[in-house]
Amino acid sequence: MAIEKGNAFLLKIGDGAEPPTFATMAGLRTTQLSINGETVVVTNKDSGGWRELLSGAGVRHVSVAGAGVFTGSAAEARMRGHALAGTIDTYRLSFESGGSMTGRFLVTRLDYSGDFGGERTYTLALESSGAVVAA
Repeated sequence: MAIEKGNAFLLKIGDGAEPPTFATMAGLRTTQLSINGETVVVTNKDSGGWRELLSGAGVRHVSVAGAGVFTGSAAEARMRGHALAGTIDTYRLSFESGGSMTGRFLVTRLDYSGDFGGERTYTLALESSGAVVAA
């Protein structure tokens, strides 16, 4: 497997159409993806003292975090609108290899900061709602 560039790991937001057209969140400098799942333990007397887990059970979810410089792009404005309204939209993470992960996400955190003489920055966090599909 080849090493991939971090600047090719992009977060994109859909335009609300079906199927959606995606716009890259401009200004993102860092992006992070976490795939999480809860376990269902099915250990019993016959487990020989070892924990056993039930495959395919439990709840899975994807978390996305990012930070960047505010550019005032249409994609940022759309994401900010969803953060204020608490609405879910379709997002896509794309990778240098050509792969992607697409799903519906809720903006769970949006922070803006800045100092005198410096750029305005933001950080965001997204949580999946429903299945996230890898392509």
